[in-house]
Amino acid sequence: MVDKAIKEQLGKTIQELRRRQKLTLEELADRSNVSRAMLSKIERHEKNPTVAVALKIAKALGVSLFELLGEIEERQSVVVIPRDRRLVVKDPDTGFERQLLSPTFEGGSVEFMRHLIPPGSSSGDLPASHQRGMEKYIVVERGKLRVVIGTQAYLLAEGDAMYYKADVAHRYENAGKGVCSYYIVVSRARR
Repeated sequence: MVDKAIKEQLGKTIQELRRRQKLTLEELADRSNVSRAMLSKIERHEKNPTVAVALKIAKALGVSLFELLGEIEERQSVVVIPRDRRLVVKDPDTGFERQLLSPTFEGGSVEFMRHLIPPGSSSGDLPASHQRGMEKYIVVERGKLRVVIGTQAYLLAEGDAMYYKADVAHRYENAGKGVCSYYIVVSRARR
């Protein structure tokens, strides 16, 4: 899913957040539906979780995926993120790739991302938001995107845009023959 340096940061961040919230591994396992053994291996940098597993852990800890994976930036009036320094998360099984285009501020209320899905692939099932008021805005850059929200599917073509409340399980599927790329903005109420 991520390179070695990010994997080590991920383990440290999970452990730090878990301890800050005074959670045992067992309690985090219960909250996240990720086994205690897997959580322990991630914290010790022995295992690299899939995007779906990392999302479950982030949800259980009350943070976004990129807050869990990245270093928190100091809030400044201008932050430039060079292309080669973007935080990129790629699921090796599906090829689903997320690129963070916005800085990661502690308690930030907005994330701006670019997603890439290879032909015939999907994001996998993504859990309902753990935060009240989380909203997602999507615009398709290239290809065809099927967005499944709960039991309802929506087909988007290049240039189409969509908004939805992320309080229900969802998934993104490539519905075309080539790579599908789209931009997504996640907005959440401030904590």
